[in-house]
Order: sequence, then C-alpha cells, then structure tokens
Amino acid sequence: MLPETGVSFHTEDEVLQRVYDSAEDKCRSNLKSFEGHTVLVEGGGYEKIWLETQPMGGEMYALRSLEAAKNNCALFMDHQRTDGRLPGSIQCLDGRVEPQFNKYQGFCFPFPALNLYYLLGRDRNWLERLEDTLRRFDTCLWKTRSLNDSGLLYSFCVYDTGEDLALRYGDAPCWWESDEPPRGYRVVPMASMDVTSWSFAARSALAEICRILGREEEAGEWDKRAGAAAAALKRHLWDDERGALFDRDKDGRTIDILCHNTLRCMYWGSVSRDMADRFVREHLLNPSEFWTPFPLPSVAACDPAFRNAPENNWSGQPEGLTYQRAILALENYGYHRIVTRLGEKLIAAVAENGCRFTQQFDPFTGRPSLVHAVTHRPVAEGSGEAVQDAYGPTMLSCLEYIAYRYGVHPHLGRVWFSLGSGKSYEYDAVFYGRRYSIRSDGRRAEIRADGKTLGRFDCGVRLVTGETGDILDKVRIE
Repeated sequence: MLPETGVSFHTEDEVLQRVYDSAEDKCRSNLKSFEGHTVLVEGGGYEKIWLETQPMGGEMYALRSLEAAKNNCALFMDHQRTDGRLPGSIQCLDGRVEPQFNKYQGFCFPFPALNLYYLLGRDRNWLERLEDTLRRFDTCLWKTRSLNDSGLLYSFCVYDTGEDLALRYGDAPCWWESDEPPRGYRVVPMASMDVTSWSFAARSALAEICRILGREEEAGEWDKRAGAAAAALKRHLWDDERGALFDRDKDGRTIDILCHNTLRCMYWGSVSRDMADRFVREHLLNPSEFWTPFPLPSVAACDPAFRNAPENNWSGQPEGLTYQRAILALENYGYHRIVTRLGEKLIAAVAENGCRFTQQFDPFTGRPSLVHAVTHRPVAEGSGEAVQDAYGPTMLSCLEYIAYRYGVHPHLGRVWFSLGSGKSYEYDAVFYGRRYSIRSDGRRAEIRADGKTLGRFDCGVRLVTGETGDILDKVRIE
C-alpha cells in the first residue's frame, strides 16, 4: 500500500482560489489508465506520457495521486531497453501500452524520481531500481551520443530536445530512430547543451543515491563524472562574452540563436553559479530578451530567429512547460523571488482569460494562444471549434507556483513552508507520514506538524525544516 498523501488550499483571494480550483478540477481529466496503471498524461490534446514532461508532472501531482506519480516514472523504467535507452514517450493505443524510441524527448526524470523515494516512504527497492536505470541510461548516452573526444553529447533530431518547429534545428528531421548519427543535414548531429546536461543530471542523482546508501567513495566518483560533463559544457558551449550557452552544428560552428536553453541547463544543475548569475542578470531579466511583459519566450524576443507563432513552436512564444521547468531551475540557484514573480505573471494571465490552460502565451500581451484541441492548429476566438484547454504543464505550473509561495512542499526529505503575503489562507498537506499546515492572515503565519505549532513568522519567507519540523533554514521569497 502506498503512503498517504493529500493537499488542500483555501484563500480569501478569489482570483487565486479560482485558478487553483480550476487547475485541480481539470487536472483530473488527465488521469488515464495504461493497462490498469493510473498515469497523468500531458493533456491539452496530448494523450501520451513524455519523458520531458510526465515524470516531472507526475511528481508535482504526487500529493493528489501518489499512484500516478509513481507510475509516471515506473513505466519508463519498465520499458527501458536492454541497452539502457529510455523511451521518449509511451502511449496506450487500443488498450495496449507502446513505448516509443524514435526520439529522446528531453529528460526531466532524475529529480522527480529521486524525490519520489522520500514520498514513497524511503523505499529502498525504488532507490536501487532508480540507480540501475540511471546507470544504464548514462552508459547508453555515452555509447551512442558521444561522437568525438570533446566530452559533449549530441542531439540527432528536433524531438530529441522537444523543440518542435525550432528554427535553430534547420533542416533536421523531426525524429530519428537509429542510434547512428544522421547524415546529410545542415545542423545535426548537434553538440547539445541539453543532451550533455542529461548526463550531468543522471550522474549527480547517482552520486546522491550512493550517498543515501552509504557508499561515499562511489558517490565521489559519480560527482567527478558529473563534473567532467559540466566542464565540457562550459569549455565548448559557453560564450563568456555573451553570458549564455550556444549549441554547435555538425561542423562545430556556433548556432548563433539566443534561446532559453541555458535556463533548462539550470534545471539539470549543469551550469555553475557564476554562469547562472550571468544568464539571469544579462538575459533572463532583460525586457528586450526574455523578461517580456509575459516572460520566458523560447527564443529572445530581439533575436532574428524569434517567431511569435501561436502553434506549438519553440522559436518564440512562452510555453507552459518552460514555466514548469523554471521553478526548479531557479530554485537550484537561490532565485526564490523570481519564482514568485513568474508565478504571479502566469496565474494572472490564466485568470484574466477565463482559466483556460493553453500550451503557449503571447509574450507581449499574455493572452493564451488558441489552437485546436486535437490538431493544435491555430483557431480564432469564437470560431466554434474545440479549443485546447487542460494542458498539463500549465495547470501543474499554477498549482506548483501556489505551493512554492503559499504552501507546504516536500523536497528531498525536507519540508518547505512558504509563507506568502496577501489575503488570509490555509494550506494543508499530508506526506512523509505526517500532516503539515499553514494558517495565515496574510501578514503573519503559523506553521504546524501533526497539529503541533512549530512557530509563528512574518510572511514573505520560506522555512525549510526536517520531517519532524526542526527549522534548518529561512529564505526570502518576496
């Protein structure tokens, strides 16, 4: 039997409550059965679980359905090939589960799977299974995607990194089934900041697993291997004059398009603090680049390759998935207040447009981009056509931003009590075998564990505690 989890949020802020309730309600429509296994699909017309979204999405949904969270990771482990490759997506067609290996489709997997170890009651079997999965996956990456002695790994197709219609991929194929590199294309195989960062993330997680299991010497070896991937990334793809990472094409030429992917690398933790600081300061918060009125376009708004296209196009408009990844990316480097600001922007945009959860938003107006619910082609407002809604990454982002500002959040065995200011609210959560709560009037808040008051604090801060409530750290979130 799985450990108990649960969550509830009630606030006098009517707008915030409306977004929360709508996201909770519509998320339930994305719960599906894959051969008897409950999973949370991506939604918004996407009926599969994807390696780039759904392990992360399931873990964000874990307090609402720990079963779905576990299955969203476990199904990828179940269908790992003997050579270590994980499916890029898994579908259930006519009642039959089918893993797909025609792209990698990102790798937002190690952190969610590791965080589930704690939510599953520190399940040693889960941890050992995860260790085996990550070892084999990392071996496969270096066997098939290392094409020279640079220490970098390569992307073979557009869907490897999930950047549909991205101009920077040129004439690259959308998918690629072979483990042999593609030939005859202008850009691919591409020396990739993303793919190289996947190895860093896998190796960092392996180091942490070894530490948990008491194998300190082995943990140190994995740390060294992760460091080697990070060093290659900086040596070959970091532009120190411009303060950002740039991929290189098959001939080693820099792909001179300022994309948001350095922020993705912050999600995987593969860039140093100095590199992250420069990207955030010089680019992320630059109003002409990524801090547009509605922030986080996929390509800097001033770049010639930027396209304000409403369909699923990673050459321009901000994506719900980028908002989802940005939370951990920024938290990894201590940018708590930027997370708060992004949450405000996203929640306001969703609320102003009738709580419609679309995949993309216009970076200049914040209006959701309307596409057909199935074909994802642009449609006009009032056309009568079925319009996309209930896109999982956007809904889960809203719920997660609320948790990161006003809620109780499980993080690798610790508990985050985030005491946002504003109107009064109550937040309750069950995990780690305990019941946690916040009671706030918007200025002062009381935090509790199993009904025991742990303290009263001014709002605008986050308290980090152990499972039993011992306070370990306090940071400002506003």
